[in-house]
Amino acid sequence: MNGLKAQLILRNGQFTTLDRQNPQASAVAIADGRFVAVGDDGEVMRLADSDTQVVDLNRRRAIPGLTDSHLHFIRGGLNYNMELRWDGIPSLSDAMRRLKEQAARTPAPQWVRIVGGFTEMQFAEKRLPTLDEINAAAPDTPVFILHLYDRALLNRAALRACGYDRNTPNPPGGLIAKDASGEPTGLLLAEPNALILYAALARGPKLPYEYQLNSTRHFMREMNRLGITGAIDAGGGFQNYPDDYKVIEDLHKAGELTVRIAYNLFTQKAGEEVADFSKWTKMLKPGDGDGYYRHNGAGEMLVFSAADFEDFRMPRPDMAPNMENDLEAVVRILASNHWPFRLHATYNETISRALDVFEKVNRDIPFDGIHWFFDHAETVTDANLERIARLGGGIAIQHRMAYQGEYFVQRYGSKAAERTPPYKRMLEMGVNVGAGTDATRVASYDPWNALYWLTTGKTLGGLSLYPAGNLVDRETALRLYTQANTWFSNEEGVKGQIKLGQYADLAVLSADYFKIPEDEIRNLVSVLTVVGGRIAHGDDEFNTLAPPLVPAMPDWSPVNHFGGYFKPGASEPAMHRLAQAACGCGTGCSVHGHAHGRAYQDAVDAGDQRGFWGVLGCSCWAV
Repeated sequence: MNGLKAQLILRNGQFTTLDRQNPQASAVAIADGRFVAVGDDGEVMRLADSDTQVVDLNRRRAIPGLTDSHLHFIRGGLNYNMELRWDGIPSLSDAMRRLKEQAARTPAPQWVRIVGGFTEMQFAEKRLPTLDEINAAAPDTPVFILHLYDRALLNRAALRACGYDRNTPNPPGGLIAKDASGEPTGLLLAEPNALILYAALARGPKLPYEYQLNSTRHFMREMNRLGITGAIDAGGGFQNYPDDYKVIEDLHKAGELTVRIAYNLFTQKAGEEVADFSKWTKMLKPGDGDGYYRHNGAGEMLVFSAADFEDFRMPRPDMAPNMENDLEAVVRILASNHWPFRLHATYNETISRALDVFEKVNRDIPFDGIHWFFDHAETVTDANLERIARLGGGIAIQHRMAYQGEYFVQRYGSKAAERTPPYKRMLEMGVNVGAGTDATRVASYDPWNALYWLTTGKTLGGLSLYPAGNLVDRETALRLYTQANTWFSNEEGVKGQIKLGQYADLAVLSADYFKIPEDEIRNLVSVLTVVGGRIAHGDDEFNTLAPPLVPAMPDWSPVNHFGGYFKPGASEPAMHRLAQAACGCGTGCSVHGHAHGRAYQDAVDAGDQRGFWGVLGCSCWAV
């Protein structure tokens, strides 16, 4: 091999390469961030010299690094250290115990925030906590609990911190529940506008810049723990470009990204969409950046009048009459500049109207290889799948039904739920399909929940939604989370497989994904994650191989005490152990004795309604 020598060799493994020409291997060699050999141990070890790091995988299963095609990653990283996660917690009693413990260690004026990523259906009790239970667990510390996109629960201290009282009016599309005497109870309902939920959350303290850097590092390590090596960032409300991208861009400049990010730009205010995209198309070209951080086009919000909701407890919303005109103006800008784009659309009715616009623009300005796609598409019909395929489009699907399937069935019936979304049919009809989560708020970022949902059709509460005809096998599901997602980030052939010349991104699993019982898929984690040839995470027998991570900031962060996603039976994350061991600044009181234990108050005018986009919309729904 012309004297080429590997910097890292992983041997004695079971590699699922997803390369149909070379589907299985026992070893890989990596140099300069790419795979330079994929084969048997003897062949690959010929590339070793005295400087090569060689790791014995002990026959563990290894897969290409996972990429989430729809993740609100950048914003999730900024807030990760502040959030107590109920993701994966099996019982409400366990969740409330964590809440009580965290409230006791959280100093004023900070909040305890549980910001999505869970559903009441995952709990053995099949319910949310009552407001009385929350107030008893945290009588003095503000508590904010977001459940999907339907409601938030605030204790009395949080109501005071938000300034909500008997005189606070309901915002359009939202409800502040009040008792018989007219006082707020602490229940906020999206009916169906989520502005009320995120406006309340935005009133809480924000982490300062240096803490946001630390928070994003911890979030990346959490992603790596789950086998994630790439994410397509779908933007989000209150995520302005370029101001709110400084943290991720600074980490990129410092060479500290361990998740590859392709980011889409999301318009922020109704009525200013054309101005936003006219400006951005002059500032950026798709693909600007490098393999770790690159621009990926527009969306998921293109225009406020074209975005529906997915709160299945509420009736389907009709889009505004001006939707087509608004959308056409933006899509013409994007097509003229050959920008890829994505559009949030839960319901077939929204998709039909959007396709009318896309087909009209395409007749004047051919899309010609532009990678455009819908996000979600739970109720899309075969007729619209044909239209999408003809236009060369795609659909990024997410496991939102694993969190909300029971509510969909209650409203529309089990028969209607059998195609929500019809992902097997999408593949049969030639539509580009990729998988993801829509994390961090409406669902959890754990990819193994999504892979479990794709292969079993089950919700987190155990409800079987789909017939066998809508399910895919484990290899197909894995491909949707790896190779298929490269179409959505315009990186085909560059990553997504364990193949010569591709980025050396992979995950070594805690158990064999292809052999374990289906109910154990959700418990999988990575014990060794490699990104660009660098070891980004290690656990179990590999726990000394990854670089240590400093403790989460502030010191009272739930991450320091509970870690991230809870996995039954999984060992404590190595980064959590290392973070605790590295902290040498403690005093007798692990909460109040640290000078770095306070964030400052952020002046966010969360009550500003100017961003409201009509009867059903808001500037912060897609988070």
